[in-house]
Amino acid sequence: MELGIYVHIPFCIKKCDYCDFISYSNCFDMQEKYVEKLLGEIEENKNLLKNNFISTIYIGGGTPSAINPELIKKILNKIYDVAGIEIEKNKGTSNGGKKIIGNEIPDKKEKIEITIEVNPGTTTKNNLQMYKNCGINRLSIGLQSTDDDILKEIGRIHNYEQFLDTYKWAEEAGFENINVDLMLGLPGQDIEILKKSLEKVVNLKPEPKHISVYSLIVEENTKIEQRIGSGELSLPDDEEERRQYHYMKNFLELNGYKHYEISNFAKPGFESKHNMNCWEQKQYVGFGVAASSYVKGVRYTNTSSLEKYLNVKTIVGNDFETVKIIEETQNKSDMEKEYMMLGLRKLDGVSISKFEQKFGENPIYLFRNELQKLVEEDLLEVDLDDIKLTNNGLDLANLVWEEFV
Repeated sequence: MELGIYVHIPFCIKKCDYCDFISYSNCFDMQEKYVEKLLGEIEENKNLLKNNFISTIYIGGGTPSAINPELIKKILNKIYDVAGIEIEKNKGTSNGGKKIIGNEIPDKKEKIEITIEVNPGTTTKNNLQMYKNCGINRLSIGLQSTDDDILKEIGRIHNYEQFLDTYKWAEEAGFENINVDLMLGLPGQDIEILKKSLEKVVNLKPEPKHISVYSLIVEENTKIEQRIGSGELSLPDDEEERRQYHYMKNFLELNGYKHYEISNFAKPGFESKHNMNCWEQKQYVGFGVAASSYVKGVRYTNTSSLEKYLNVKTIVGNDFETVKIIEETQNKSDMEKEYMMLGLRKLDGVSISKFEQKFGENPIYLFRNELQKLVEEDLLEVDLDDIKLTNNGLDLANLVWEEFV
């Protein structure tokens, strides 16, 4: 079976004002010890890795590009070694009697997607070239806005010029598959500012193959929550945010980007495989502090305590309960509901025939009450083989997903 890998790098130079991810600023003195623990965790999962086809590797954070790039290389080489992946063309390494050649997935003739998140101001041309040389073939660059004043307001450490440098270096290093992250609903942002950001991004040369646009979510205990609560900052109201969302959607579609998931747009063939696999309920394993996994119907998460992660003797075995927290052990009904919820994030929706193939049941009958309600409320539509969100459902997707929780 296919298996995705997620690697969490929790270090960053400065925590953004809106961030509630597990990350630690200015703790780079621990990066080597952390990576050694990561390598041990990967080794302890060798049976899982070598007995499945690794289809995606995603290195996220935190800010992965802020640590020594040699450590990224060590992590990838460990995965390649343990899983039996050979990234050099025309060579193969046995993988339990199977082969992955030229970092292609057997029988699919498609490359393993290997992504790293990078932030402007935290990397160099040489670092990006090293990433490329060690097999990374997709970059996700955290821009968020082209407006320098807004970047300051949300606590980003870079400016737009630094993003342009990073993008140019990525192209010179040979990266063809680049995602750019943008945000909407930001303090001080209106349609005109959003329009300028979108225009600048789609007119980059070469054009990015993928653009993610996320609405700002004000999480508890973040700096931005405190600043909004004190009246220092104010956000666009819900109506303005929806206007920004629909403007962005229309603009990107007119510029040749397929809207394939609530917040994601791609040129044809450049959808994020890692995220698509998650939305299609495929297996993935996470390495590192706070990393999540989904294997054989069990969802579990590593401890969010960096101290505990670094000091426990082993990640697997007797220390499983202290380092890994089982979030959910699913039965068939749980999996069916989750498959619907995840699948309805995609603009193409849930395929009725694929659901039947996976579970042996017709979702139209199985969820007849939920679907009837949502169709009557104009939040879902059934179109031939697909159950998918309507335009109204895009705005009220949370109400749709709640029906399958």
